[in-house]
Amino acid sequence: VQLVESGGGLVQPGGSLRLSCVTSGLIFRLSGMAWYRQRPGKQRELVGTITGTGRTNYVDSVQGRFTITRDNTKDTVWLQMNSLNTEDTGVYYCKATPPNKRDYWGQGTQVTVAS
Repeated sequence: VQLVESGGGLVQPGGSLRLSCVTSGLIFRLSGMAWYRQRPGKQRELVGTITGTGRTNYVDSVQGRFTITRDNTKDTVWLQMNSLNTEDTGVYYCKATPPNKRDYWGQGTQVTVAS
């Protein structure tokens, strides 16, 4: 199983980024997917989740700004991040939860929001 994130980078406050997580080796359509982040000096935290059928849930701090989508034909999940602020700086990870199996993590992609 592999999860490969991409799309991170440096963006100004108020800007947008779209992160991708391409997976392989999973029964992707049956796997719950999630995005996490680890901000500087803090523990890794949940950003949001998406079920195999596309139902999403977000933490309050990103609700209305971030959107998670997936394409089960491409084994890929995305995190669209709008109205970014400096508090969104961190390493973003995707996680896969296949049915009846352990979680799998990607290597992370750095997002830096700074002027």
